[in-house]
Amino acid sequence: MKTRSRPHTVGIVSLGCAKNLIDSELLQKQLDASKVKISFDPSSIKGIDTMVINTCGFIGDAKQESVETILGYVQAKTEGKLKHVFVMGCLSERYREQLRKDIPEVDAFYGVNELKTIVGDLGAHYNKRLLGERMISTPSHYAYLKIAEGCDRKCSFCAIPGIRGGHVSRSSADILKEAKGLVDNGVKELIVISQDTTYYGLDLYGSRKIAGLLGDLAKINENGWIRLHYAYPHGFPHDLLQVFREHKNICRYIDIPLQHINNRILRSMKRGLSSAKTRKLVETIRKEIPGVILRSSFIVGYPGETDLEYRELLEFVRETGFDRLGVFAYSHEEGTPAFKLRDDVNRKIMQERLEEIMQVQEGISLNKNLGLLGSNLRVLIDRREGDYYIARSEGDSPEIDNEVLIPAAGNKLKPGTFSDVSITSAESFDLYADPLKKLGLRRK
Repeated sequence: MKTRSRPHTVGIVSLGCAKNLIDSELLQKQLDASKVKISFDPSSIKGIDTMVINTCGFIGDAKQESVETILGYVQAKTEGKLKHVFVMGCLSERYREQLRKDIPEVDAFYGVNELKTIVGDLGAHYNKRLLGERMISTPSHYAYLKIAEGCDRKCSFCAIPGIRGGHVSRSSADILKEAKGLVDNGVKELIVISQDTTYYGLDLYGSRKIAGLLGDLAKINENGWIRLHYAYPHGFPHDLLQVFREHKNICRYIDIPLQHINNRILRSMKRGLSSAKTRKLVETIRKEIPGVILRSSFIVGYPGETDLEYRELLEFVRETGFDRLGVFAYSHEEGTPAFKLRDDVNRKIMQERLEEIMQVQEGISLNKNLGLLGSNLRVLIDRREGDYYIARSEGDSPEIDNEVLIPAAGNKLKPGTFSDVSITSAESFDLYADPLKKLGLRRK
């Protein structure tokens, strides 16, 4: 596609996961360096000439959201409210030709590794010296830190390796340089992500290096938090647990997607870990990191999942008592090994199973929250919303986990700062608290 004259203002809408958000932030940095005006606010297209939609193509619901978003901006273009619509990201990578055919009003489609091309087509100059640099679009006190691209796992239900390619670790030097820059610019919380964070370093250094990397990040961000997401259970590096104990600023929080507990389904999913070993891993993590907050995710309705197999999963959730939990209905994705299987679980049954597990989890979460009444927590203030400051403990990742609500009346708190609070009330997924200073108390 020929390079366009520079648009007056480019709007960027980022859908899907935090890894996608980082790609959008990389694009934003390149455009900003060429003095292109940018809007990261999807709520308004006023003053925007060109809209860029960074899409997700992982599962059915995400694909539907991406298509609907594209069609919405195409309609705005048809009505003369936009001049151009560009589409990038996972959906575009996976279905580019079909999308070109079905939505010809889109000016151009780009895959996941075409940053240089889209920068040029937006009338900007691609600057190699900005490689890896980005403009943070999250609140300025936390940022995602991507340590690798792609995935070498062969999970039968997952389309990511076909979209993003194999696992490619970033060098530790590049990661630490980026982390230092973020911390120097006021970031208090670094959220470490990749498709499989515990695989980090195996391709570059011949062994898993996530433990050492987290330790180094903890030294860089001594006065803040380091949070770990997406720790794959098979091959979990046990030296990682020692690092959690050694560094108090590494949040006692591990996001470890287990997906199921039934042996037949785990084998079919190609997860590489048996039910017994999965249970043992959870037990070990909790023993080695006292007070750890465990987040996991599960899939219901996988091909052939019987009621008995589902009940085994339900009972596992009930007896294990995960601190945080996400449940997803199986999505039958073309190009994945599981696509060859018969998608034979009724959608209504899938939804019923999902809702039943989440109902159980709601009770677990409420009991855990009630157990925190009267306790003191250190929280990070995210924002003010109405009559409350909204904060998070080290056990809560932004946007997906619990929140701590602190009355705004009589309290002067600043977003992006830490505060010690006492828990005064609890609901299933929220806590209420007062600052210790207001109560005349000190954190123990």
